[in-house]
Amino acid sequence: MRIPVTIMRGGTSKGIFLNMDHMPSDQALWKDFLLDIMGSPDQRQIDGLGGANSLTSKAAIIKQSEIEGVDVEYTFAQISVDHQLVDFKGNCGNISSAVGPYAIAQGFVTPKEPITTVTILNTNTQKIIKAEVEVEDGQVKTEGTYEIPGVPGTGSPIYLSFTQAEGAVTGKLFPTGNAIDMIKTSKGLIPASIVDVANPLVFVKAEDTGLTGYELPAEYSEDTLYYLEEIRSQAAEICGFAKKEEATIKSPAVPKMTIIAPPRNYKDSSGRERKSEEMDVAIRMMSMQKPHQALAITGAICTTASAFLEGTIVSKLVDIHSPVIRLAHPAGIMETKVDFIAGQMQGIKVMRTARMILEGYVYTKHNYQVAHQLA
Repeated sequence: MRIPVTIMRGGTSKGIFLNMDHMPSDQALWKDFLLDIMGSPDQRQIDGLGGANSLTSKAAIIKQSEIEGVDVEYTFAQISVDHQLVDFKGNCGNISSAVGPYAIAQGFVTPKEPITTVTILNTNTQKIIKAEVEVEDGQVKTEGTYEIPGVPGTGSPIYLSFTQAEGAVTGKLFPTGNAIDMIKTSKGLIPASIVDVANPLVFVKAEDTGLTGYELPAEYSEDTLYYLEEIRSQAAEICGFAKKEEATIKSPAVPKMTIIAPPRNYKDSSGRERKSEEMDVAIRMMSMQKPHQALAITGAICTTASAFLEGTIVSKLVDIHSPVIRLAHPAGIMETKVDFIAGQMQGIKVMRTARMILEGYVYTKHNYQVAHQLA
């Protein structure tokens, strides 16, 4: 089969963007369809579009919305590289940053200069995201001077606002009802905060895991990764996603394992010196059981919210001086901003860049009945 496809970079992730009309009409076939396109399971994804990394094995499925006040509906899929698995449980903030530009380019949203605001319903979490996209001469503007760590060069800034993102996957701000839980591991009890804002994260202090919190992705041993997955699997069971013995296969993407540490000087993955006074907290996330090369946007949103939630491990570590939180990750430092109204947190905003890389067709190995007949 020949399927129209767009490949886009959104933030520090890259994925395939598909019109929902071109997806199999039987949603039960979506998993096999996406695995087919990506070339999974295979560590190299040699027979598909996947990039042999969890950050480049993602899909966004988009349709124009008929819901009042919503422009497009967007379903995110995390496609496993080496397992017969597609996870639809959570969202990806980086991929979300490319949904607005895609919607404008596809004619789902009428461009308005200089800024087009695209209202997005993420169907995974049933949460609204607003994307502010720069437009010039009726087209999405990609050139600009804004730089994000982990992406070469600069681009036009895209402002993403996450509002009322609490309980995105579990329906609860604190899935367990507690700001801190004691998780039983093979090395003893470890305190953790499980928080669900934009995506559920399980936070632990680096010192409690034997880490500094400033490790770069290549510096984790297999034993350390196994231990971190042990903690995450326990949290997955507590959240009700899967039994701990099955969490790696049945719920690999959520909750997301997150390690935090207090500010200190460090070198990022490009070798650039980062100073302790430039950050509020260091964060290291896992993505599909591997160290994230940068920082997931939903992870940044959840961490920011957690810094303002009394009693969490994050709020006890972060010394808040302003609504702007600076998060030090392997590729650099990301800033988020909290919007307050009458002292209440209303939303969290982050800046990204995105661009279209390819527009064309992908050929599948198998035939699928799609919603609309393709020419």
